[in-house]
Amino acid sequence: MSNEILQKVEELTKNGRVDTPSWTPRPASTRFTDINDIEGMRTAGKLAADVLIMLEEFVAPGVTTEQIDIIAHNFIIEEQGAIPAPLNYHGFPKSCCTSVNDVICHGIPNDKALKKGDAVNIDITIIKDGYYGDTSRMFFAGPALPHAERLAKVTQECLYLAIDLVKPGARLGDIGAIISAHAHKHHYSVVEEYCGHGVGTTFHGEPQVAHYGTAGTGVILEEGMTLTIEPMINAGKKQVKHLGPDNWIAKTKDGRLSAQYEHTLLVTANGVEVLTRRPEETRFS
Repeated sequence: MSNEILQKVEELTKNGRVDTPSWTPRPASTRFTDINDIEGMRTAGKLAADVLIMLEEFVAPGVTTEQIDIIAHNFIIEEQGAIPAPLNYHGFPKSCCTSVNDVICHGIPNDKALKKGDAVNIDITIIKDGYYGDTSRMFFAGPALPHAERLAKVTQECLYLAIDLVKPGARLGDIGAIISAHAHKHHYSVVEEYCGHGVGTTFHGEPQVAHYGTAGTGVILEEGMTLTIEPMINAGKKQVKHLGPDNWIAKTKDGRLSAQYEHTLLVTANGVEVLTRRPEETRFS
């Protein structure tokens, strides 16, 4: 199977990246009342989730993150008729983020082959008709190492516990508090330098969604808001070091593993709609 995957990857990447088409941004907003805008966000969210689903078979030993980036880039443009949002965003050089092992976020795809047991977060943001869908999840190259699998599981649980709180009237401090409490219960730390954010017809906007905080405080959520929750949880300490071009790459300072999961959410009249839900996430169906 591994050789078949490697051959398929070679075929899909042999011609490099297709050209990125031009597009026209919409006025920036992270809250919507018009059903056409909401449908635009639903479409963008589904497309972003579909990229992660498509990439799963390619996260394997011997495949490079550069190859994963090319496959994602071409799929987004050729198959989805969309745009990879990270490409050239404030100088970011690739079309997705691939954060391996101790890389917390903003990992830049490169020519280093994945090794058996590597933990990889792939962060996908697409733009479709001016609407952004933003999501990430953990993958493993081959069988997961038990400690890495446990960290990923707890990180996903942090995200799900936070999503369960989202509804009109909820406060962002509630979200941060439940994430940090669950992570700390399992003796992990929460990265504080990065946060979730408003997303809609702009990549990053208000509100800022911290993954730590005090219950009963912070911004009050309102119907029509679209935002991400994306906890970054470290196996060791929370401190971060930066490296790479323009200091894009964030790694754990102590070299221990980090994990992240992310969804784009719509605050509805009665609760929340997970716009980037994948089919296996039946709890949100």
